[in-house]
Amino acid sequence: MPERTTSADPRPLTGEPLSLDLLNTRWITDGPHDLLETVDGLATWLTGAGLADRCPADEATLAAVRHARDALAAAVVSPDASALNAVLDRGRVRLALVDGAPVERVEVDDPAWLPGWLAARDYLDLLGRAPDRIRPCANPACVLHFFDVSKNGSRRWCSMAGCGNRSKANRHYARVRENRAG
Repeated sequence: MPERTTSADPRPLTGEPLSLDLLNTRWITDGPHDLLETVDGLATWLTGAGLADRCPADEATLAAVRHARDALAAAVVSPDASALNAVLDRGRVRLALVDGAPVERVEVDDPAWLPGWLAARDYLDLLGRAPDRIRPCANPACVLHFFDVSKNGSRRWCSMAGCGNRSKANRHYARVRENRAG
């Protein structure tokens, strides 16, 4: 299989936990974008997620990752977890003791499902740690999600440079218009 060259990740928000990073492969900046439209986009995501050496960037993986992303998108807005559970049913963790240390080995029924399964498992881990810290951006026009790691848990925006700045600017312009009108 020829080696793929990956382009720079064009997304406005990267570096979130794996499950949210997968959700954030769809974004809206001057129109809707989807990193997972192509196998090359999948290769870019796998590289950024640190999975390029474990998962093939091919059509089968692309289809499985899109399916997992849709299941995660449904799970963050609805208590119906059937789609996410279907993704989780594609794999399991096998525990072992190796050289005196516990080891977890992920097994999936098809290698194409590994990145999606890992993202689904990561979402469960986030729910177990701090479900109230999984948040959508407060900008109603934004579709990105983040895991709030701020000390006081008050993060509202996917990024202050993007949505947070736009919100501040909008409030400022509204005050200026109000002062001029009043």
